[in-house]
Amino acid sequence: MPRHLLTGTELSAAELATLLDRAAELKAAPLSSSALERRTAALIFERPSTRTRTSMEAGVVELGGHPMVLRPEDLQLSRGESVRDTAIVLSRHVAVIGLRTGSDELLEELAAHATVPVVNLLSPSHHPCQVLADLLTLREAFGALEGLKLAYVGDGNNVARSLGAVGALAGVQVSVAAPAGYQLEDSADVSVTDDPVAAVAGAHAVYTDVWVSMSDDEASASERRVALAAYRLDDELLDRAAPDAIALHCLPAHPGEEITAEVLYGCRQRIWDQAENRRHAQKALLELLVG
Repeated sequence: MPRHLLTGTELSAAELATLLDRAAELKAAPLSSSALERRTAALIFERPSTRTRTSMEAGVVELGGHPMVLRPEDLQLSRGESVRDTAIVLSRHVAVIGLRTGSDELLEELAAHATVPVVNLLSPSHHPCQVLADLLTLREAFGALEGLKLAYVGDGNNVARSLGAVGALAGVQVSVAAPAGYQLEDSADVSVTDDPVAAVAGAHAVYTDVWVSMSDDEASASERRVALAAYRLDDELLDRAAPDAIALHCLPAHPGEEITAEVLYGCRQRIWDQAENRRHAQKALLELLVG
């Protein structure tokens, strides 16, 4: 049976630690692995992407493989072919399938019928590859993960859920601050509050994400901006965290909304390291899954 990564919790704590060790090695020597030599990775993007697409494409190439990028219009899925049939056919041609989708159900069905590993490149409920990069970034900043506290402020979304679930495997305590109606209700791995100042107290990292996603219409976007206005990541909030705290953001960013330009481009952030570390962490993951 193939091994999939849909939520990140498919990994054990020991496997996660080994994966991060390997990611650090691949960052130091990007062309040292040929795990995908003469093999193809199908990368399906139902939604636009900058970091996920570029990091996955570049990573597959650095592993010696061929990235086959597929948009909805490239697949017969858009003309009614079943997910099951698509999974069976792709599995006959490629070594691994990555999917960025607006449907958790589609992701799960694809994995149920694929005979090669399926990797979640983003779904409505989870973003595990992002969190692998986040943990690598935290480890670079602080040397170890066990005992760190991370505060997430803003919309309790897929990134917040994955930070809690995968972070718990690494011994990272995650606190999520969000207003009523935007809180993460279904995760046992995080502490939840509506007070951003309380959430960041003692935190080694303060993390945020966009308030308005590509799927929000203008009416809901306006409502979200009003509801989340008190959860902006600025220097004042960062000052309430630990003295050596860093700012994190999974990007894209909207300076002046969820984060100030001063923090985004300032000296107390590791945001651009996060973006680079997507490639290294995903390469280590692909090595593990395709074995």
